[in-house]
Amino acid sequence: MKIFITGIGTDVGKTVASAIVTEALEADYWKPVQAGDLALSDTHKVKAKISNPNSQFHQNAYALNTPASPHLAAALDGIVIDLKKITEPKTNNHLVVEGAGGVFVPLNDQDCVIDLIQPDYKVIVVSRHYLGSINHTLLTIEALQNRKIKVAGIIFSGDENKATEDIILNKTGVKCIGRIDNEPYFDANVIAYYADKFRDNLLNL
Repeated sequence: MKIFITGIGTDVGKTVASAIVTEALEADYWKPVQAGDLALSDTHKVKAKISNPNSQFHQNAYALNTPASPHLAAALDGIVIDLKKITEPKTNNHLVVEGAGGVFVPLNDQDCVIDLIQPDYKVIVVSRHYLGSINHTLLTIEALQNRKIKVAGIIFSGDENKATEDIILNKTGVKCIGRIDNEPYFDANVIAYYADKFRDNLLNL
């Protein structure tokens, strides 16, 4: 199984969700495009939170120096992101692929993060509760569906907001994999706790 994890925006909890899914499935992890924080990248963060012995962590196709939109970070590095050079790592294991920001974050003048999603990927949308998140979540799911990309599930991030969760699930018909509460910290033990909670739903995608 190949799972692509995207979010309704930046800083909504994609990397924590990616760590949970990776741990739950003992999957491999790959972030094709990393912009900024190369010494403490999302790959470093996920790897530090994984306790199973089977997950492998694959190199970014592009590791850019500036914490900015990938198209700008690439330009500042004097390069242009080329989708043909983003090659999925070969593995016999499950693979978790983490996007960058939301689905319409630009990678270059033509392509966006949504263009990284392959036909055999199961897409999980991470939605964080804030004022406006319903709109951002529905727009994200509709954008994916307009591209004939099936959304396999949604993970809510933040303490329970039943009204928000209910309206999103009712309007989209998307399966809820689970909710990640506002924990004081996320270490390997907390990630393993959520991995246990989410595992059955993930295996049934």
